[in-house]
Amino acid sequence: MVQILLIRPGTTEYDQQGRVQGTLNIPLCEDGRQEVEAMIEELRGQPVAALYTSPCQAAVQTAECLGKSFDLKFKLIDNFENLDFGLWQGSLVADVKTKQPKVYRQWQEQPEIVCPPQGETLCAAKQRVLTSLTKLLKKHKADSVFAVVAPEPLASVIRHVVRQEAWGDLWQSNANTPRWQLIAVPEAVAAK
Repeated sequence: MVQILLIRPGTTEYDQQGRVQGTLNIPLCEDGRQEVEAMIEELRGQPVAALYTSPCQAAVQTAECLGKSFDLKFKLIDNFENLDFGLWQGSLVADVKTKQPKVYRQWQEQPEIVCPPQGETLCAAKQRVLTSLTKLLKKHKADSVFAVVAPEPLASVIRHVVRQEAWGDLWQSNANTPRWQLIAVPEAVAAK
């Protein structure tokens, strides 16, 4: 069975400030670099065959560190760019909640029906993730593990595509999900 080692990049200043990052290119902060170093120690011994990353700066910096540790070159996957939050990008999540409470609540409860102003829908993000994941799953044989570095909420989109589960509260996904997780790809998904 193919497995995906799904890795979130280390923390950025926007993460610490509670800002909507989206496709903004924000580097790791000092705490983020320390998180990546600690994560490398946790991941030692994982049999990673390949390393793919989102093109955002924090993900690339995380992949660079992981690549050195695993002795792997990483490959940028443009379709793994984070969700485009349009006009919300750079805003504090608390400001979005205050200024657009109805849309904020919809994003918590039914994110698939919300499109951030001048942004991207989850359906569009899901489609581009599915396109790239399908190619990667065809490339990697059974009983292999490949790593993907992806920021939230794109990591939640990847989990949704692979596990075919509910979206959950994407505002909380950064706080409620582990820094990395090994996801077994069901045969039905791998065969697509």
